[in-house]
Amino acid sequence: MASPTTPLAPQVGILVFEEDARGSAALRQMLDSEGWRVRVVPDVPLLQAELKTAEYSLLIANVEMVRSNPALFHVLNELASVSVEDGGKLRVLYVVPEMAGGQLVEQLEEARLPYVVRPFHLHDFLEKVSDLLVEVRAIEGPLRMTRHEFVAARKKKKSNSRTSSMFASRDSYSYTEEELAEYERQETEASKTKKTRLRTNLGDPRG
Repeated sequence: MASPTTPLAPQVGILVFEEDARGSAALRQMLDSEGWRVRVVPDVPLLQAELKTAEYSLLIANVEMVRSNPALFHVLNELASVSVEDGGKLRVLYVVPEMAGGQLVEQLEEARLPYVVRPFHLHDFLEKVSDLLVEVRAIEGPLRMTRHEFVAARKKKKSNSRTSSMFASRDSYSYTEEELAEYERQETEASKTKKTRLRTNLGDPRG
């Protein structure tokens, strides 16, 4: 247990710019499972107000909402392009609705802007999120590198073609329903274990 004088590590802040309630709820559920602090904003004024607080390491934005405001699109890309050495603390991950793919995806790839196509694969999404958080030093290392070795073992035929690139083919991140169910089961167990240990360390009698 940390001493009373040891400061706690700041909680990772993630901002979600999405007006669709179901879409934002799904994103929040996945991000909450990692213990990150998530804030959802559905319009530009709220987004701008939250960005001014400088409390976020990552913005996950519906690309259609951003592209409808060229000035905002430019500002976000400028903010996300600042290196950590130059004081950059924010990265942006664009969510592309499946029906809006095609040309939008080509434009994002041409500009080398990180994106995921919705509906996205769980591992694809979390790996890209963690890559960006590592880039701004919000977390120490990428997620899912050890816990899912059993998945990697089943997919040796794909291992040589997989890449760490943020623009890798979505097929490289495909998993069966059984594998995803096993992943979710392990996540639930890990979350329960983490909470139990936390209660015990804090002297909670329920631990």
